Amino acid sequence: MENYFGEHTPKLGFGLMRLPKKEDGSYDMDQVKQMVDLFMDAGQTYFDTAFVYDDGRSERAAREALVERYPRDRFTLATKLCAWAGDHTEEKAKQQFFTSLERTGAGYFDYYLLHALQTSNYKLYEQYGIWDFVKEQKEKGLIRHWGFSFHSTPEILDEVLTEHPDAEFVQLQLNYADWENPDVAARENYEVARRHGKSIVVMEPVKGGALANPPENVRAILKEADAEASAASWAIRYAASLDGIITVLSGMSNLAQMKDNLSYMKEFRRLDEAEHLVIQKAQEAMTGIHSIPCTGCHYCTSGCPMEIPIPEIFEARNKQLIWGHLREGSALYEKATAGAGRASDCIACGQCESACPQQIPVIDKLKDCAGAFDR
Repeated sequence: MENYFGEHTPKLGFGLMRLPKKEDGSYDMDQVKQMVDLFMDAGQTYFDTAFVYDDGRSERAAREALVERYPRDRFTLATKLCAWAGDHTEEKAKQQFFTSLERTGAGYFDYYLLHALQTSNYKLYEQYGIWDFVKEQKEKGLIRHWGFSFHSTPEILDEVLTEHPDAEFVQLQLNYADWENPDVAARENYEVARRHGKSIVVMEPVKGGALANPPENVRAILKEADAEASAASWAIRYAASLDGIITVLSGMSNLAQMKDNLSYMKEFRRLDEAEHLVIQKAQEAMTGIHSIPCTGCHYCTSGCPMEIPIPEIFEARNKQLIWGHLREGSALYEKATAGAGRASDCIACGQCESACPQQIPVIDKLKDCAGAFDR
């Protein structure tokens, strides 16, 4: 494998999007700090957050659990500017950078990303002059490296990288379930990025947790190959074994997940030929499972006029579609919608679909959920 930017970065990254929470919805900061300590003690360095994660709470948690507790040169911190967030203007978009600096107290960002470029919004970053703005902050020493996260087609990725060849890296959704999924185009996007010579940060290696708890036929294949390895380990090692990877982000939500990930990523070993064959069998076994490919990012919910908990509803429906657990799915749906909008309350305004990085036809899927749960 040729030398590339980020090749010596430890291959497990700590995604701060799904931090552990208490019953009242606040972060369990004691547990977060323990997770950070385990991560750092294992020699890992890459932490990832974003301006929009949990309305800024994720960036503040990074300050409390990491920045205020470790020397600045012992870790690297990534965050993101979401130009299309909320009631956006050019001024508000650029202000996100300075707000993130204040929230994190980091002084500078090791990695800074234009957030979630997709078909509906990628032109906005050009319109607002965000590309030049980010480069200006790098010249001032406030950014060490910059790139963008991407959720769209290979054609648009090629267009963006052709117009902005100085982007240093790309963050892509890469996992074995989506490798040949035409809606995600994981393989094709990966190949476009590498053809442009770009290093890659991997997001959603376990597909929002779905590959940590895959369908039973997939789980059986993985267990037959290695009874001791977790399902998540197969997914994360698969992504980390690709060429040109800076690190693989895992949105760990508790100490158990952190300990499991470190057990095989502290001394990372690439998949061998036999293990790649196991993954191929798992990919084949997943063909025909018609679940809703929601990763629980919640980008769809912030502007929903009916306050519908869309990811939680999709989770409930997937419990039925993937596992056949009809009663459990219905119970999960009732819990998720207590005091909130139901699937049948959708007014088809479409704001959720324009925000969804997975390109899910949310309105049609909510109609399906309403038929299953609100009869």
